Amino acid sequence: MRRTVVLVLPLLVLAAAGLVVGQDGKDRPGTEKAVQREKQAGKPALLFDVDTFLKEHDADKDGHLSKDELPARFRHNFDKLDSNKDGKLSREELQQGVAHLQPRRRPSDLMFILVETSDCDECCAEELQTAYDFLRKLDANKDGKIDATELKTAREDLVRHRVDSIMKELDRNQDGKISRDEARGQIGRHFAELDTNQDGFISRDELQKAVAARPTAPK
Repeated sequence: MRRTVVLVLPLLVLAAAGLVVGQDGKDRPGTEKAVQREKQAGKPALLFDVDTFLKEHDADKDGHLSKDELPARFRHNFDKLDSNKDGKLSREELQQGVAHLQPRRRPSDLMFILVETSDCDECCAEELQTAYDFLRKLDANKDGKIDATELKTAREDLVRHRVDSIMKELDRNQDGKISRDEARGQIGRHFAELDTNQDGFISRDELQKAVAARPTAPK
């Protein structure tokens, strides 16, 4: 089970990104250069083939795709694909907008992937049960839904438990703070950043702020 999860997670991240960019930043999936390179190498063109896509979905054979001809799963991006706003998609618009022809992925897809690709049903069931139990715990008012307030409360509880665990492990003299000598692992490597008041110790408050920090959303 663990082997499956480790292999699947990177694929999910790539799928969520929508594109895999080459080292030079130019050989994007769907570009003619990328597809031709695969064909010349004798490999099947697994990337987006705009010509095949157009041929398969161009019902009236006019060389363009209307919104109705575009597969339903991609129609939410029609306006983004239709760069000249003429109400139809040309080959060039499809090729330039290949990023908008990737399936929309969500973090919750991981649950479906666990069920579909597990190589150990007993292990998978155990992992899903852990997630299920946690989600039920989040639903504090037992209304069958998880709202933003319940999510915030659960996050604060997780942060508190994590800080408790770190302090218990590293604060050997139990003075309520972590000295440079006590710091280990990531705490030791990032000691200067965590010690925001530069007093030579990481207080519980400093640690809690660091643990609770939210990642900056990418543009």
